[in-house]
Amino acid sequence: MTALYDDLAAQWWRPRGAFAMLHWLAEARARLIPVARRPGAVLVDLGCGGGLLAPHVSGKGYLHVGVDLSREGPRVAAEHGVKAVRGDVLNVPLRPGCADVVVAGEILEHVPDLPRAVAQACGLLRPGGLLVLDTLADTALSRFITVTLADRLPGVPHGVHDRDRLVDRAALVDACARHGVRLRLRGIRPSALDLVAWALGGRGGVRMLRVPTTAVLFQGSGTKEA
Repeated sequence: MTALYDDLAAQWWRPRGAFAMLHWLAEARARLIPVARRPGAVLVDLGCGGGLLAPHVSGKGYLHVGVDLSREGPRVAAEHGVKAVRGDVLNVPLRPGCADVVVAGEILEHVPDLPRAVAQACGLLRPGGLLVLDTLADTALSRFITVTLADRLPGVPHGVHDRDRLVDRAALVDACARHGVRLRLRGIRPSALDLVAWALGGRGGVRMLRVPTTAVLFQGSGTKEA
């Protein structure tokens, strides 16, 4: 999988490139991240890719540290102000308790060991720190949309998602709770009107809207107990 992202590294910052939807998700994710509460606050961005979160958090007062397993992702992220290192989210090369905010955007549906990834993410948080994530649900509807249908769409990289690694929502909430984070979930989806306008060249991006179901794409946030 990392080879795919390395091959497409030139696409990271193209608003109409292969990673267009990741731009929209990064903007939506950033809305869950508050302004830093203390000088020197650290935001750890797990699976940072090319650093798409960077422009949306640059004014919030964090040292933005990125971790990504690909070869090219950290290099591209560094060009956009992220202190990026190459590393595995299952064995993060950072000190436990170092982060005020940990972000795991569109990464949990790719990991082979969800409980370990959650343990790593929660372990990086200081007491009172915030976990923010978005990922894909392990449901029949999600598998159809994100695997079966997506692999047939032009311009979308094929084979990005493995249906066996989509995320069991109850298991995710339970795993976070075991590490002191009470995770709250909410469903999101792209605005249909914006998608049409974007496809016709009338919009530069697409808003992600909140929806009542978490059965396909969802966000999560929760604070680590003090």
